[in-house]
Amino acid sequence: MGVGVTRGVALRGIAGHLVDIECHVGQGLPAFEISGLPDTALRQAPQRVRAATISAGFSLNSRQLTFNLSPAAIPKHGTGFDLGIAVAALAACGELPADAVRPVVHPAELGLDGRLRHVAGVLPAVLAAQRAGCEQVLVAPDDVAEAQLVEGLRVCTARTLEEVVRGYGQTARGGSFPRAAVAAPAAAAGRESGARRVDLADVSGQHEARAALMLAAAGGHHVLLNGPPGSGKTMLAERLVTILPPLTREQALQTLAVRSLIGAVPTSGIDRQPPFVAPHHSASVAALVGGGTGVVLPGAVSQAHHGVLFLDEAAEFGGAVLQALRQPLESGQVVIARAREQVVYPARVQLVLAANPCPCGEGHGKGLLCRCRPTERRRAYAARLSGPLLDRVDIRVQVPKVSPAELHEAPSDSSAAVAQRVLVARAAQSRRWAAHGWQLNSQVPGPVLRRAPGRLPSATTATLDRALDLGQVTLRGYDRVLRLAWTSADLNGRPTPSPTDVGLALMYRTRGAVAA
Repeated sequence: MGVGVTRGVALRGIAGHLVDIECHVGQGLPAFEISGLPDTALRQAPQRVRAATISAGFSLNSRQLTFNLSPAAIPKHGTGFDLGIAVAALAACGELPADAVRPVVHPAELGLDGRLRHVAGVLPAVLAAQRAGCEQVLVAPDDVAEAQLVEGLRVCTARTLEEVVRGYGQTARGGSFPRAAVAAPAAAAGRESGARRVDLADVSGQHEARAALMLAAAGGHHVLLNGPPGSGKTMLAERLVTILPPLTREQALQTLAVRSLIGAVPTSGIDRQPPFVAPHHSASVAALVGGGTGVVLPGAVSQAHHGVLFLDEAAEFGGAVLQALRQPLESGQVVIARAREQVVYPARVQLVLAANPCPCGEGHGKGLLCRCRPTERRRAYAARLSGPLLDRVDIRVQVPKVSPAELHEAPSDSSAAVAQRVLVARAAQSRRWAAHGWQLNSQVPGPVLRRAPGRLPSATTATLDRALDLGQVTLRGYDRVLRLAWTSADLNGRPTPSPTDVGLALMYRTRGAVAA
C-alpha cells in the first residue's frame, strides 16, 4: 500500500554507517517485523513504537508493517532507531510527508509516552551523517548540545513524537522543521575543572622526574615512574596533561566521540584539554582495552585517546591486562574481533606507569626495611612489567623520596612555563616531519631514523651501537632511543641530536626498571 523511508546511523566503534530505515505497509494480518541484523534492544522496538504512536494520537496496531534496515548486512545495535522506525511507519501510512522525512537522520529512543529520549553515541552518529552529506538531524532534547558540536548540520529537536508530527506538518505547508535553540554552555564537569587547577609547580623536588616528564610531553613518549610510596609519582602523572598542548578541534571531537559511546560527553562544549584516564588496578582486559558482550564498548585506553593513560600501582594489574596493551601502544588503535563484526577504536595515548620497587614498597636505596622474599619480587611483581611491555616504554625514571631540603625549595617552573617549551619543541618536530605526515618524534618509524637522510653519524650513536651489540637494548629499543634523542635535541634547540642527547636517551631507557 505504501512505503516510507528515513535515515538512521549504525555505529561500529566510532565509525558510523548511514542506514535507510524502510517501512512497507501491506495488506494482511497485523504484524511488525524488523529485518537487517537487529540486536535484542532493536528487536524490542515494536512495543515501544506502538505505544509511542498511540500516545501521539495514531495507531499502528491494525497495520501489517515490514521494516528493513539497509544495508541489511551491517549489524544494528541499540534503541537509537526507535524514532526513525516510527517516522518511517507514519510516512508509509500517509501521516507524514514522505519527501520531508527521507533525508533526515533520526537518532533517538522513544518512551512509551512518546517522549524522545537520550541515546549513547549521538556525537559519532552525527559526525557520520555529516560525512555522508546529510544536512539535517532530529535528536532528543538532551542530545542537542552534543549534536551541535558538529558544524554544517541543521539540528532539530522535539520533546515528543506528537511534536515531531506537528513539525513535519509545517514542512508540508511550505515551512521547515523548527531548528533547535543553541544550547547554553553549562559549568565544566568536576574532573575537568579539577584537572585544570593542578600545576607542575606543586611538586616538591623531583627535578629528574620533572625533566623526564617534559621530555615525554615534548615527544609523546611513554613513561615508567618507579619509586617508594609517597614520593610523588601520582602527582607527576596527573600534571602531565597540564603541560601537553591543547587538542585541535578535530582531535577533541575524536576524543568526545569515544566518550559519547559510554555517555560521558560533557555539556560544556568542546573540551580542548587532553583527557586523563586512570583505571583501578582491578580493571579487566575488557575495561582496559574494550569489549563486552553484545555491544563492544571502548576501554580506558580508547577513552584516553590523544591524552594520558595512567596505570597507578602498575605491577598490581593482571598480567594478561598489561599484555593486552602491547598492540594498542604500537599501532595507536584497538581492534576487537567478533563473530559478525570487527570493531576498531582509536588508542593514540601516552602511557604513564607508576610502580613501587617491591610489594611492600621499602625496596629502595639499600632496601634494609624491605620485607619481601626474592620470589615475590621476581615472579609475582617485577615479572609483570618486564619484557615486551617495558620494551615499549621510552623513559624509565627513579622517583626517590623527597628530602626535607627539597620540601622547602622555591617552587619550580609552572605548568604554563613548561608547556611553552613543549610547544616550541613540538613545532620543530612538526616542521621536520611535515612532508611525511608525522607530528611527533615518537610517531617516526625506526627505519627512517636509521637510514639517510635521518641517520645520525656513527660517532654520535657509538654508545647506543655498543648497547645494541651487548644486548642491552633490542632493535625496537634502539629506535626508541633515537626518537628520544631527537626530542632531547628539540627541547635544547639543536637541529640534530648530539652524543649527549643519545647518552641521555639511553640512560632513561636502561634505568628505573622495577628491580627483579
